[in-house]
Amino acid sequence: MTPINRELFTSLPLDPSSSSPLHRQLYDGVRNAILRGALRPGTRLPATRALARSLGLSRNTVMTAFDQLLAEGYIEGRHGSGTFVSSSLPEQLLQIPDSETPHARLKKPSSRLSHRGQVIAASPGAVHQIEPIARPFEIGPALDAFPRKLWARLAIRRLRVGTPDFFGYAPSAGYAPLREAIATYVGTSRGVHCTAEQVIVVSGSKRAIHLAANVLLDPGEVTWMEDPGYPTARRVLQGAGARVVPVPVDDQGLDVEAGKSRYPAARLAYVTPSHQYPLGVTMSLARRLSLLEWAATRRAWVLEDDYDSEYRYEGRPLESLQGLDRASRVVYIGSLSKVLFPALRLGYLIVPSALVDTFVTAHSILDGASPTLEQSVLADFITEGHFIRHLRRMRTLYVERQACLVRAAARELGGLLDVQAAEAGMHLIGWLPKGIDDVAASLHARQAGIMARPLSAFTDKTRRPGGLLLGYSSVNRSQIWDGARRLASALRHVR
Repeated sequence: MTPINRELFTSLPLDPSSSSPLHRQLYDGVRNAILRGALRPGTRLPATRALARSLGLSRNTVMTAFDQLLAEGYIEGRHGSGTFVSSSLPEQLLQIPDSETPHARLKKPSSRLSHRGQVIAASPGAVHQIEPIARPFEIGPALDAFPRKLWARLAIRRLRVGTPDFFGYAPSAGYAPLREAIATYVGTSRGVHCTAEQVIVVSGSKRAIHLAANVLLDPGEVTWMEDPGYPTARRVLQGAGARVVPVPVDDQGLDVEAGKSRYPAARLAYVTPSHQYPLGVTMSLARRLSLLEWAATRRAWVLEDDYDSEYRYEGRPLESLQGLDRASRVVYIGSLSKVLFPALRLGYLIVPSALVDTFVTAHSILDGASPTLEQSVLADFITEGHFIRHLRRMRTLYVERQACLVRAAARELGGLLDVQAAEAGMHLIGWLPKGIDDVAASLHARQAGIMARPLSAFTDKTRRPGGLLLGYSSVNRSQIWDGARRLASALRHVR
């Protein structure tokens, strides 16, 4: 029996201010010590009461961590003797160097990967940790203002009246009443020309982009990508085999002439014309018409991602690019997860009539239908008027939160970050003084508990002044002011 290594336990990195619970931190620390061989099979572990006292934790915290380790087979209890590192673990498999965790090993791409697999594995930022949505200044909807009780009531009602068929597989194109509701909504609010048959419900906008790329592109074909633009869309398109090329964005949106002169034979253009992500500009009418003319002439496709057009605070939402299309070259993408709550995982495509059958077949093969319950509850939420009322409340709330962020920035971040109001969206860009690296600024902000993505992470070729993306819709006034103060302290260290 190997004696207790008390020094190892007292040196475990436990951070009470971390978003990770202490029992999870303790579990991770002991598990990693076992896997790298610092705690060998047969090693006796301290008693939970004594370990809790030496670490300054509650005994329940230690017991929760040990229970998880026990359930997963890392440790074992011996009646009357205590708790030990499991003797059934083969020592030759537990020699992982300190600098390399098991997960890091798994992330190394194998030489046997396909070319497409290697592109996916090598994509920068393709694997990342999801941060809590309420962390300043993450970009997302106001979960604290979502009508959870109403949603729960609609879900319970659906469960009560559902027939046995209701619990089976939904049609590949989506739940028919939801498709009807979406077609009506986008026709009224976004000027989209479509029937319910053209609506295909998918599990989020990433799935929509992936499906469209697989149907419309052959591997190696060129796709225009806004620069700066949505990094996830770039990675999804690359993962589908497309050759993604950057096309600059200015104050009128995508520079169509630049795209035509540099990559005239492109097969697809990915755009966010109503509220460009991340700059927030609107594509001018002249640019829209030029893009549609290019697509019609070259028989290319336009992928219109209309990710947050609902949140326009001055005048009516702009008409969609799809509504101007007369040659059926636009595939329209909408996201309901970004508008309501991320866990919903529902979005939709609106495809030209001639492509409906192809898209539905491809969807059934690549992904399959989204859960019927969520689709039916959402259909009720829309058709009974709750969706429109929720959007109206959120527009009012987001205008207030944006104004709060602008005031907080003016008071707390003067000389450090220039933040100006915008007429749409769920985030603002804070511009850094000349010479300040936005990646370094973002890292300092993260260390202070602030999510402020660097603008340079969204660009491939175009050089721009440093900036930070600041979401305001997901955080309340108190969080905005506290976040601004902490961000200011972080940025002073960068200077």
